[in-house]
Amino acid sequence: MLTVRAPATSANLGSGFDVFGVALGTPADVVRVERAPETEISVTGVGSQYIPEDPAKNTVGAVAEALDAPARICIDKGVRPSSGLGSSAASAAGAAVALNELYDRGLSREELVPIAAEGEALVSGEAHADNVAPSLLGGFTIVADGVVTQVDASIPVVACLPETTVSTRDARQVVPDRASLSDVVDTVGNAATLAVGMTRNDPELVGRGMEDAIVTPERTALIDGYDRVREAALEAGATGVTVSGAGPGILAVCYPSSQRAVAGAMIDAFDAVGIESRAYQTTVGEGATCYHSQP
Repeated sequence: MLTVRAPATSANLGSGFDVFGVALGTPADVVRVERAPETEISVTGVGSQYIPEDPAKNTVGAVAEALDAPARICIDKGVRPSSGLGSSAASAAGAAVALNELYDRGLSREELVPIAAEGEALVSGEAHADNVAPSLLGGFTIVADGVVTQVDASIPVVACLPETTVSTRDARQVVPDRASLSDVVDTVGNAATLAVGMTRNDPELVGRGMEDAIVTPERTALIDGYDRVREAALEAGATGVTVSGAGPGILAVCYPSSQRAVAGAMIDAFDAVGIESRAYQTTVGEGATCYHSQP
């Protein structure tokens, strides 16, 4: 049996829609696999009651089929579904790493990205790699034209997750299909600033580069209390705040000295509008890790 820990992720980061992603130190899924004549899936943990165990309907089943690696797969969910923190991507990435090792397929992490992304298609309707890439590779990733660029960044973040949900499909439906030239120019500049900030581990540059006037404003309308939470985080010391993935999770970048204050401020702001939440004080971290195996 092999056991893999696959981290939660945050995609888009504001200005990098469908392109940028980061691996988070916490939370994470744990995926355990062992060979079997045909794939069987069991799911426990947070939100497990909402996740199908039928291999034809589970992201992990698609990964097993793509690798021709039937197995008994046990998923312990630490990343809540419909959170904006890459829940399905964590499971898909964990299964890809585990099954690749279990069957000695010999594929690199980069080669596993499109395979794990196929599992994502069951959730979003399209095979996006902006979440599976950082969950597999860790750090900060850029996915463009099927090519993944990875940076070993280490930026303090707070991921605040309200007790509400946003459908990935609904979040994609509100994305505008047109944008003004000035908004596109501003977004390109912000994305470049963010990428440079990641290479320098500079929270100020990363926070400034998260600004986005095209996609983010449309998605914030789906998250009750977003504006209040954003302002509270900035007042507490965050250098930038945006929607995490499709939401409703909200990601704040900050310096280590203000991380606790930012987390508390975000929770209090959600509480002020009658919404319970929890905040993960974490950092951009490593990708999926095979940390235990036994015959």
